[in-house]
Amino acid sequence: MRTETGRTFRLEDYRPTPYAIPATKLDFQLEPEKTIVRAELIIDRRPGTPVGRPLILDGDELKLVSVSIDGTQLGGNSFTATPDRLEITDLPEGERFVLEIVTEINPTTNRQLSGLYRSSDVYCTQCEAEGFRRITYYYDRPDVLSVYTVRIEADRNVAPILLSNGNVLESGMVADQSGQHFAIWHDPYPKPSYLFALVAGSLSVVEDHFTTQSGRPVNLAIYVEHGKEARALYAMDALKRSMRWDEEKFGREYDLDVFNIVAVSDFNMGAMENKGLNVFNDKYVLADPETATDADYAGIEAVIAHEYFHNWTGNRITCRDWFQLCLKEGLTVYRDHEFSADQRSRPVKRITEVKILKAQQFPEDGGPLSHPVRPREYSEINNFYTATVYEKGSEVVRMIRTIIGPELFRKGMDLYFERHDGEAATIEDFIKVFADISGQDFSQFALWYDQSGTPLVQARFSHDAQQARFTIELAQTNAPTPGQPVKKPMHIPIAFGLVGPDGHDMQPTSIEGGMVRDGVIHLCHAKESIVFHGVAERPVPSLLRGFSAPINLAQELSAQERSFLALNDSDPVARWQAMNGIFTKALLDGAKRARDGYEPEVDGIITELAGSIAFDERLDPAFRALCLTLPSENDIAREMGQNVDPDAILASRQHMTGAIASAYTDQFTSLYDALRQERAFSPDAAQAGKRALRNVLLDYLSRHDSHPDRAAEQFGEADNMTDRAAALAILVHRFGDTPEAHAALASFEQRFGKDALVMDKWFMVQATRPGEAALQNVRALMEHPLFSLDNPNRVRALIGSFCAANPTGFNRSDGTAYTFFADTLLAIDPENPQLSARLLTSLRSWRSLEEGRREHARVALARISAVASLSTDLRDIVERTLA
Repeated sequence: MRTETGRTFRLEDYRPTPYAIPATKLDFQLEPEKTIVRAELIIDRRPGTPVGRPLILDGDELKLVSVSIDGTQLGGNSFTATPDRLEITDLPEGERFVLEIVTEINPTTNRQLSGLYRSSDVYCTQCEAEGFRRITYYYDRPDVLSVYTVRIEADRNVAPILLSNGNVLESGMVADQSGQHFAIWHDPYPKPSYLFALVAGSLSVVEDHFTTQSGRPVNLAIYVEHGKEARALYAMDALKRSMRWDEEKFGREYDLDVFNIVAVSDFNMGAMENKGLNVFNDKYVLADPETATDADYAGIEAVIAHEYFHNWTGNRITCRDWFQLCLKEGLTVYRDHEFSADQRSRPVKRITEVKILKAQQFPEDGGPLSHPVRPREYSEINNFYTATVYEKGSEVVRMIRTIIGPELFRKGMDLYFERHDGEAATIEDFIKVFADISGQDFSQFALWYDQSGTPLVQARFSHDAQQARFTIELAQTNAPTPGQPVKKPMHIPIAFGLVGPDGHDMQPTSIEGGMVRDGVIHLCHAKESIVFHGVAERPVPSLLRGFSAPINLAQELSAQERSFLALNDSDPVARWQAMNGIFTKALLDGAKRARDGYEPEVDGIITELAGSIAFDERLDPAFRALCLTLPSENDIAREMGQNVDPDAILASRQHMTGAIASAYTDQFTSLYDALRQERAFSPDAAQAGKRALRNVLLDYLSRHDSHPDRAAEQFGEADNMTDRAAALAILVHRFGDTPEAHAALASFEQRFGKDALVMDKWFMVQATRPGEAALQNVRALMEHPLFSLDNPNRVRALIGSFCAANPTGFNRSDGTAYTFFADTLLAIDPENPQLSARLLTSLRSWRSLEEGRREHARVALARISAVASLSTDLRDIVERTLA
């Protein structure tokens, strides 16, 4: 485990390596505790590199066996080797030589799940970002592209499946070695080390085929644990749809003879796009109605697409350095968002994206962990796989499309692929293709990549009936963030409409001031005023339609005007934003009253609006479900910003839920009953939307009910995991001490106790039960036979859910949950630094808590920081959180 401190990497310090590695041959002799890796590297001295300059390669906990150059083994005076570095000083004078390095590694004891590890009797790799150096000494950075040939040898009884990148060249039994077999894989496309992959073990396979648009056949395979083949069928279907969509929408065709996916249960990430051999956390592959929710199906569809789309945006064109991570991740998130929108309801998908952005990225951008989409420096790259890089990075790409339009955006993407295929590119390369194709200046827009923080746009409105003139005054600001005390004005595209009294958009005769085109205001200065002529009646302005920019918007609209937009706006995302804004303000007011010792109040406009949306049969049920779902406790805390009291927020939210339920008990009951589905389960958008609305109604009705009967009945009758899990959550969260809740938990465990993915839901639902008793429950569940700190999914399900999704349980007023959290992180960190660091981000907003909780959180953070042996991953997060 790396524990060095004080090392900072800066974008401005980037330099190419003095040597290139055009070809890499790897030979693995797999043994559980003693795997021998032979690396044969073609080394080219780059032009300008002086003869004799040392070759310095990266390592991490490596045991060196030997080093040879051009077939001659080097003596100890020719090189210096440590577990983390190999420096060779005695080099040939020629421009090319062959370097052979033999290392010994122990996959079984590799609990970091980085590099080559063995879990559940399967050998597996995870090399992004810097895991390849745990396999052999190498230039472990994304700008060193090499053609890989890989030979794998193992006991056929232990590992009958041998997989690596590219196409298989040869396989068979090893002569004179009983039971040993081998496979040789070759990837003809140069790639960086982080895209290397190897999987070996006893696995079952689901096979299919795909024919590309040019007529090339591709063999598809998904490898899973034995007995789980049927649960991979949806993932296979999603893969085929992704391949066809990428051809149709971006003109990208698959380029190898095979595409393999492997699902493993012990994995730090969601999935990994290794060229031709994607490795997935099995939660993003396995699904059937009995074990997976609608959200699981949607997640599988999105992640399968995301990793496949990386074949072009990440693999064929990779990033020059890790500062450019958003080049592959932000762009590919945008692509998978568009794919999912085409597969399902585009408005519902977009609203879901906005909810995730606000819940995850906005707090990150507003706290001590704030950083630009393209950071200028870092201490530990693993900590920059963040919502800012991924989700905000996607929003930046979306804004480019908004600014230049869909046709020019597609032409720009085509030019990007044409110019940079086979290269390690930069953000500047990406922006330039759109500037070149559109003729527009993107220099100001590029600030979205370099400035951190969430811009605030304030909007004021005035109407002159006599002059038939409507004016919008806009002002943008961006608060100081770590390392960036002063900000420049950004180019912010604000999609808009002027909604008239009849609910239709008004069309001005002319527009004066600012840059407005195609329904978008381009705010480029600190302050701008736009005048719309020919507007006789006062409209209600609808700003930020489609959530066209990742900003906070403060606008002078009354509750009645917001309600009007919620009921009449032609843009579904704007309708949801209006309704969500009404709910949020009322919940904030209620939390203040609860904190001051008064009962929260609910205005009639709230209940009227909820009813209008709930019973509007013209609306998509999934959209109605989203609109009726109140902002979460974390959403309210984010908007509150300071002196946050989680108990008061919970009280306000519960009161509003009860008020709405009381106003429509009979109608909600009738609608709930009418939404019962008799048809066979399908994960399609239509059925999923009806289940979503029905379960939102169950949540409301259960708040009104004083007994668990309705939820218990749904739990018992459910024929799918979506309805079963929703009912279980209500039983545990609302009626946790009742016999019905205990019986449901016991029944769930008995039925699914041998299914790890489903049991993650069982742990999660208990970890998120509101109130102070949650800590005791979590401690008890850590002693459960099915809990293990070695499995990231299980840790995230119990510890991660408790800390990130249970505000009242985690933020206890006595601070004991923070102490527990610190203890747990310090136990995880020596074995899995990436996991411990990611969990600690749950405390990124600790300064927004009220004074007592804030001090308890600070003490816990300081205690973690004081441990000398922290990993670089965890130390980086804790120091930035405390800064």
